[in-house]
Amino acid sequence: MNVIFQSTYYTLYQAADERCFYIDFGQKIVRMSLCQLLALRHKVMNIAIEDHFDSDLNAHGFEVLMLCNKEHLFVLNTLEILDLKNLIGYGFVEIGLSAKKELQAY
Repeated sequence: MNVIFQSTYYTLYQAADERCFYIDFGQKIVRMSLCQLLALRHKVMNIAIEDHFDSDLNAHGFEVLMLCNKEHLFVLNTLEILDLKNLIGYGFVEIGLSAKKELQAY
């Protein structure tokens, strides 16, 4: 497996021989196809991080994330969400599936 990108909490790997990706969430390693990785990117990029700082919209500062057709469930705090956004953004740039202009949001 080749390391694509490593952030503070997570690591994105590519397994060329298996034609899949792995994300190490610290407590669990999740295997994903490219389509599942794209779905994860869509979910993560649609999380409104500003809601984590408004107690009326997100009183506890947690986000529930279900992956791979609800096979995996993660409860992430604000710092973990920010780090996952970073991993996904830079990971897709490293893979070559994203324009670098998307990273200006970070």
